Amino acid sequence: MLILRLIFKNTFRHKLRTSLTILVIAISVLAFSVLRTMVSAWYSGVELSSADRLVTRNAISLGFTMPASYKKQISRIKGVKLTSYANWFEGIYLDEKNFFVKFAVDPESYFELHPEYVVPPEHLSAFMRERNACIAGRRLCEKYGWKIGDRITLKGTIFPGYWEFVIRGIYSGRDSHTNEKQFFFRWDYRYEKLKLTMPQRANQAGIFLIRLTDRNLAAEVSAEIDRTFRNSSAETITETEKSFQMNFIHMSEAVLVIIHLVSVVLLIIMMTVLANTMAMAVRERTSEYAVLKTVGFGGGHILVMILGESLFITMTGCVIGVALSFPFMRLLADLLGSYFPLFVLTEGTVVSSFTASLLVGALSPAVPLYRAISSPVADGLRRIV
Repeated sequence: MLILRLIFKNTFRHKLRTSLTILVIAISVLAFSVLRTMVSAWYSGVELSSADRLVTRNAISLGFTMPASYKKQISRIKGVKLTSYANWFEGIYLDEKNFFVKFAVDPESYFELHPEYVVPPEHLSAFMRERNACIAGRRLCEKYGWKIGDRITLKGTIFPGYWEFVIRGIYSGRDSHTNEKQFFFRWDYRYEKLKLTMPQRANQAGIFLIRLTDRNLAAEVSAEIDRTFRNSSAETITETEKSFQMNFIHMSEAVLVIIHLVSVVLLIIMMTVLANTMAMAVRERTSEYAVLKTVGFGGGHILVMILGESLFITMTGCVIGVALSFPFMRLLADLLGSYFPLFVLTEGTVVSSFTASLLVGALSPAVPLYRAISSPVADGLRRIV
């Protein structure tokens, strides 16, 4: 109990220095949590991928399309349970900053193939009846104040012109990790409009989505699909949904490397600041440690006092930093939600923050700790005036 009292008193002997050190650690932990959350958000699509779904795209790149008629041929391949298709759509809602994911989808199969998007039956029926109907995510509707029956207009960029839609459905996520900020409209509405303006691009699909009868058939079915369209005008690459999502991450691998490096730099900053603080504190108390040794305190007691002070400062800053992370993440989720739909502070990130802080707190006082324990009593007593 005496040791704990000494640790507490020593920690706040220089209140300004200790407070500033705690502040630096709290800010570093907050920044560390944001960076780790950003990495988690980047990988969220991979983690949520279904094991029994495949994605077929043009072998050249995603920027090239394939004939929509491929759907019938894919559906006949053994091991394929359900086939759908979709096209990325780039359009502006009111202002360019209002970005959200938009897809033209096959109305008959898309939502059956994606059960994670929960659409009320009456909404789905209304969507099927009306050509320019659309279905939007719950959080997207909350953001823009949309409701059933509202009419919205998108200004096309890839496909020029003004595209009129009426909201006939609002989907919610099957679980908390489902992206509820997407916008889906009927592929045949896209087809009819493009048939008038860009007929050569009308009957084209961006990707095909396949559900398997057995997830263990993924490699076999993928090879068969690609073999079917070999030497055609639009050859294909078929891969699991997880691999498809990983391709996007590989495109931004340099960014992820930078984020990891910045995370390491933050830990180094924390360690440097804390090591400096502990070095000054131990140097100021050299004579006190010598006196403690003369009255029976051993090296173990000195170790506990110095290490305890270091850990107390570090973990206090960590707790403050993690506590600030929750409201800060909510603010960032509102600002970056369109780009990172699942921008949330996870348990793994919190654990990483505490683990990193614990390591910093344990390693930072290593040098002054060694000097305090190994320093002869006589050298310490010479400092006493």
